[in-house]
Amino acid sequence: MDDALYAALEKWAADDLRSVNAQMEFLLKDSVRKAGRQKQPEESKPEGVLSEPNV
Repeated sequence: MDDALYAALEKWAADDLRSVNAQMEFLLKDSVRKAGRQKQPEESKPEGVLSEPNV
């Protein structure tokens, strides 16, 4: 990674009270979501329920 890019990430991370690794993860997740590349999580269902009943 370019030293200038790392320095910018390090400052940004400090501003947001995150580690550099957490900042990179945040940015990557945000980019993936904005690009529409992340599968949306299914709504949580009560344990033991496999599907909704057909009514």
